[in-house]
Order: sequence, then structure tokens, then C-alpha cells
Amino acid sequence: MARDTDDLTPIESRDDLISELSAGCKPREAFRIGTEHEKFGFRLMDKSPVEYDGEFGIRALLENMQAVLRWEPILDEGRIIGLTDPIGGGAISLEPGGQFELSGAPLQSIHQTCREVHSHLAQVREAADRLGIGFLGLGASPKWTLAETPQMPKSRYKIMTAYMPKVGTKGLDMMYRTCTVQVNLDFSSEADMVRKMRVGLALQPIATALFANSPFLNGEPTEFLSYRSEVWRDTDNDRAGMLPFAFEDGFGFERYVDYALDVPMYFVKRGTTYHDVSGQSFRDLLDGKLPGLPGEKAMRSDWVNHLSTIFPEVRLKRFLEMRGADGSPWRGICALPALFVGLLYDETALDAASDLIADWTAEERQALRDAVPRTALKTPFRNTNVQEISKEVVEIARQGLQRRAFGHGGEVDETRFIEPLVEIAETGVTNAERLLKAYHGEWRGNIDRVFIEEAY
Repeated sequence: MARDTDDLTPIESRDDLISELSAGCKPREAFRIGTEHEKFGFRLMDKSPVEYDGEFGIRALLENMQAVLRWEPILDEGRIIGLTDPIGGGAISLEPGGQFELSGAPLQSIHQTCREVHSHLAQVREAADRLGIGFLGLGASPKWTLAETPQMPKSRYKIMTAYMPKVGTKGLDMMYRTCTVQVNLDFSSEADMVRKMRVGLALQPIATALFANSPFLNGEPTEFLSYRSEVWRDTDNDRAGMLPFAFEDGFGFERYVDYALDVPMYFVKRGTTYHDVSGQSFRDLLDGKLPGLPGEKAMRSDWVNHLSTIFPEVRLKRFLEMRGADGSPWRGICALPALFVGLLYDETALDAASDLIADWTAEERQALRDAVPRTALKTPFRNTNVQEISKEVVEIARQGLQRRAFGHGGEVDETRFIEPLVEIAETGVTNAERLLKAYHGEWRGNIDRVFIEEAY
């Protein structure tokens, strides 16, 4: 999330929380695509991580980009931690370990998304080259230990860093050593949200397999093709996972609100101050009985910020966030929105995807989620495997993009952007497996080669 909000509109009741989600409903012609992608910065000279401070650090990079873009700075205790576009709606932000994120503007087509990504990467490269910084498209930091990874000066991250080890074994890895690509998509009604949520949740393991791109850690291969996805299995299970209740009768905005109310809080922001209320209940804040801030009542910003600290495989705000994919090199960034736009923004495709997952049980969905970090497309499922399912899913999405018929220039639709996934599904070879083959072959075990091969 680019920045925490400061909307001090009082929350009077649980109904206000439900209304915050239902306000996301919009007509189909107003549907947009918001793509977010993170990347690791590194020193071109020696492949070391980039600190925040210093003449050639992350702060200097943000200041250089502000001068180029003329975007507004996002400040935390007087330090620049991001930039926001006051006109287009996009933003640049920092993840805890210095991962550089573009939160893209809400756009109408994947053609526009790819132009946005191309422009952003060109701007980042121009600003970063002067500082000797490169950027890497992977799902997990391949070389640096947790101790070697810098910490960005964001107040919310200090609170999360202290809390994470209390609730899981891999929360700090999640914060400091992973990157993702995600796409944010709209819904027209509560019923439309429910259908898209269910398809999105059931198919996140398929997306994880197709985008598996994090086979290294601490300078060597792990036993996982998507270490990033494995990390989420033991980060904080109170706020992550496959949300089995979303498949129960009666699921809707109200049920998600009840789930979110039961997720422990991290902080309450008042003015520029982040109050550490980690582990405490939003229900107590609603009642003015929060132990960390006695008498303080809930504001709209508290709810919006709280929703941003919940991390299921699909997250509901005023839109739906697809969160299962590893960070990717250039060729994969636009493939992620292509996959889910094709599946969810065409009714015929959404029907087909709904039919595909209709009889999958909660146990089967969870088993897929648990297995794909290690075996990706080779994961068994019933009497087939994830590769065969991925072929069907990618073809449903491709046809959905074809029917959407959003053309640009000489192209009649957006199907070009899903072609990298067509190749992965057909060959059964993920990017992680391609990298492992190179590592054990032509790289001769030199992990530094990944900073060349997978750099933007």
C-alpha cells in the first residue's frame, strides 16, 4: 500500500464498515485494472543491497524520481518514503527491505498497463543508473541474509517487525525478502464480488505455480520453486490464507467484515503518529475500549488502514486484490493482469472458471496451496496435475481477453500479454526451474549471475 490514510470520518457502527466495502460496486463500464509490482534494488558494482540513507541510497533515488516525475512526496517523520501521482492516481512506495513498488493507476486495458510499466521502469532505470543501482525481478531475495537486508524508516514497519516473530516463523522473511506482482480488479455487485472472490481464491495456487520465480535464498537453491509463497504459509495465519468461509452459503461483505474484525490490529494512526496496538481488537476500538488508546473511537482511516494489513490470497477492499504471484521479470508483469482480467472481466470466462472449481473441496484447495510452493506445475491434483489445470485456466483467460476485444494500434485484443503463460503451461517449465537449470549449468553455482539475467 502506498500510504496510510488520514480520513477522520467517525465510524458509528458495524454497518459503516460493511458500507465501506459495498461502496466498491460499480457498473461494468467503469471497471479498471490496477497492477502493482515490487522489485529488489541492488548495487551494480557488487550485488549488495541498497541502504536508505547516503548519497547513493534509496532516499536519493526517490528524490531523483520526484525531480523527474513532479509527483508529491510521501513523508514519514520528515523522511521521504514514496511518491504519489496527484493526477493519475499511481504511487511509488517502499516495502520494508527497500523493495521498490509501483502501485499503478486504475487503467482500462492491459495495453495501458504495459505502457505504464514500461514508462516506470525506464524512469527508474534513468534515476537509478546515476546512483549505481539496478533492479531485480524475483519473488525472493536470492543472496542477502535477513541481517544483511536494510530496513526502511517507515513507522508501520517498525511495529510489524516487532510483532511478526510472535505469530509465525517467516514473517520477517515476508517483509524484508519477498516481492510480488498483483492485480486489483473491480466488481459490479455483492454477488459479482462473491463469484470473483471464489474463483480468485481457488485459482491462486495455479497462479503461484505459473509465476513460480523464487528458488534461491541465502545464495543457494532452496527446496522450493516459490519460496515467497512458502513464506506466507507461516507468516501470520490470523491474517493470511485461503479463506474457506468465502465458499460457504451466505458469504458477502458482512461476513468479510466479521473476519476482518477478528484479525488483530497493528497500529492506529493519528496525525503523523503511529500508535502500536499490535494484537489488539478492532472491535474494542469500535467501542472506544482499545487498551492501547483508551477512549479513542474508530475513524474511517482506521478501517481502511486495517484492511491493508490483512493478507489473504485474495484481499477484499473496494476492489479485489489477486495476491498469489511471485515478483517477475519484465515479461511476466503484464501476464498477471492478463490472466485475471481474462478470467474475471468476461462473463463467459467467469462462468467457465466457476464451473472448473465448483466441486473443489476446501481440503483440496488447501492441499494445492500447501504443495505448489515446492512442486509448482508438477503438483498432483485428483487424477491429473496442476500443469494440466493451468493449460485449461490459461485458455479460458485467453478466450476471455479475445472476447473483451480491447485493441490498441494493430492489435484487436490483449491476448499477446498472456502468451508467456501459454508457453509455461504448455512446456511445464516455470521461470524458477529455468533459473535452477542455469545455476547448476552455465552459471556454475554463481548466484551473482541472477542479478544479470533477471535484472530490469
